[in-house]
Amino acid sequence: MQTVNIHEAKTHFSRLVDAAASGEEIVIAKAGKPAARLVPMERAKVVRRFGGLKGKVHIAEDFDAPLPDDVIAAFEGR
Repeated sequence: MQTVNIHEAKTHFSRLVDAAASGEEIVIAKAGKPAARLVPMERAKVVRRFGGLKGKVHIAEDFDAPLPDDVIAAFEGR
């Protein structure tokens, strides 16, 4: 943990934010007394719910059937 005074924090704010983002905790002091703490942000946890699109997505029976010759020709630039 690093302690800096307000003047130094203002002067080196960008460097202190980078240090906090990499996991370091910085205490900002006013007149030698701790006034604030600069800590890294916690990543938001993404909650994934299985089956969320159930009934909303339809896959055709012939989804993996071979493509017609004219479509293949268009992909190949013919």
